[in-house]
Order: sequence, then structure tokens, then C-alpha cells
Amino acid sequence: MKFRQLCFVVVAVVLGLGLLAPSVSSAKWPDRPITLIIPYVPGATGDITARMLADEMEKILGVKIIPSNKPGASAVLGTDAAVRAKKDGYTLVYAGASALVYAPITNPQIVKYDPFKDLEPLGFHYYFPQGIGVKADAPWKNFQEMVEHAKKNPGQIRVSTIGVGSTPHFVLEMIQSITGTKMTHVPFEGGESVVTAVMGGHVEATCDGFAKIKPHMEAGRMRFLLTTTKLPGYPQFPTITELGYKEPLFATWFALYAAAGIPEEARNALVPAIEKAVKATKERVDKMGSLCEYKSPAELRKMTEEEYRVGVETAKKMNLTPKK
Repeated sequence: MKFRQLCFVVVAVVLGLGLLAPSVSSAKWPDRPITLIIPYVPGATGDITARMLADEMEKILGVKIIPSNKPGASAVLGTDAAVRAKKDGYTLVYAGASALVYAPITNPQIVKYDPFKDLEPLGFHYYFPQGIGVKADAPWKNFQEMVEHAKKNPGQIRVSTIGVGSTPHFVLEMIQSITGTKMTHVPFEGGESVVTAVMGGHVEATCDGFAKIKPHMEAGRMRFLLTTTKLPGYPQFPTITELGYKEPLFATWFALYAAAGIPEEARNALVPAIEKAVKATKERVDKMGSLCEYKSPAELRKMTEEEYRVGVETAKKMNLTPKK
């Protein structure tokens, strides 16, 4: 009898300890550092805002987020590295319109991934309005004067962008097609180089983000002639449709992605953390001259698919797709 009672006690203790012990399935995620691939050069606007977002996510998730710059090929190289990473949620990429929409359309030979099948959207961060910036002493006081000069002097105006296949490159090609002008595209790897090229007189203009041009404009070194998206607080900068042209221009944007197929527990932890982090950065991002606006993974996917569809139609109409 005593033996049976002893066995019962032992079994009860073992079962009790089993209930108290944490199981693998209920382990907290994340339990180690996360790598954030930033496919832009250090110091670029996308690099600054990616690190800003990473700092907020660290506070929320309670683990270190390690930024890793992998620039090149209009953000395609870094995005591709994220696609090839282990699908465990511990590698994220701060990708955007260039790598997800415009490079696949205009430069598909360098894109080895499917932007809709190989990447999982986790949350939208902000819009980065593009536009045309020139040196303060440029002979054109507005965009229409620049267009008139370009028509009279084909190819004379050199315009810098962050690379072939990037959103600014796509916007520049659209501007030329819409206005019937011919300018000379000068691609750079990214970052501030596109602006310093204008300041140094190596090019006459840049097609880049307003946030990047804004501090130079406020210092009296540059002027902004055209914006892809109406900017709150800057009604003096026209969009191309406000000038009487029918085709609108695209703005670039940034969002967080992981390789498709990450575990559900990773997704469940990352998505709400990203939403909180985006909202925490809104005031700072907006002050930079951008438009911070959180979108859910489903909203981000729908927006990207629609922009890709419109982008393909526009590229065909304007002969921006490569010839086979």
C-alpha cells in the first residue's frame, strides 16, 4: 500500500514539474539578436530612417537589432541577400519601391527574386516624395523653364539619380516622356553623392527625395522645382499634374520585409512591434520632409501589387521596359 502511495506521489511530482517547465513551442520569440539589412549606403536617408525604426523596435522586442548595410543595384543586392537568408525571422530587410517595383520592371536581369512570392511584407513605414532639385544659382527659376531649356538643348541637362532601375530613375524617365524632353541620366550608387554632384557642378540637376534636398534648400544652396507628391507645408512646390500634364509621377517608399516562409511566432511578434515603432517615428520622419503612414502587411501587399501593375503599364507605354 505504501509502495503504491509512494508511486502516486512520484508521478504527481513529475507531472507537476512537467507543467511548470517551459515547452519549446511556448518559448519567447525573439530570443536572440535580429539582423536588419539596409540596402542603402551609410548616411543615406533610407539608412537613417531604417536605424531610427530599428532603435524603436529594440525597445519593444527586447533584443538587439543589428543594422547591416548592403547597398548596390538600386537596393536589389541587399533585398536579394534577405531573400536568401534563413527563413527564421531573424533577418529583415528595409526594402522599398526601387527593389520591389521599379528595378523588376526596368532592369529585370539583375533581379533574381520574385518580389511577391519570395518576400513577406511586415509593415509600411513612409512615403519619400521625389522631385527635381537644382543648384540655387541655376538659370531656371521653375520647372517649366527647365523643360523649355531641355527642349532647346537635348541631352545638355545632366540629372543624377541613385542608380539604374531606382524609383528616381523611373521618375526621371517618366518626366522626359511626359514633357517630351531629353536629358542625360547620371546614375550614382546612392546616398548624398547625387546632391554633392549638383553642388559641385558635375550635373545640372538631381531627381531625388525632397527630404535629402530640403536641408540644402533651407541653407540657400539648392532649389526644389517639382514634387511627385504634394508636400504638407510646402504648397509652392507643384506636382506635374498641377502644371497641366496628365500623367502623375510616383513617390518612393520604405517598408520592412522578411523572406517568405518565416514562422508564425516570428510574424506574430514582428508585425505589432513594427506598427508601434512606425508610429513612434512619425513626428521625426515627417519633419525630415517625408510622409510617415503605417500600413499593415495586407495593405502593403495590395499597394505594391497595384503600383507594380500601373508601373508595368506605364513602362510599356513609355518604352522603359528592356527589349527582349
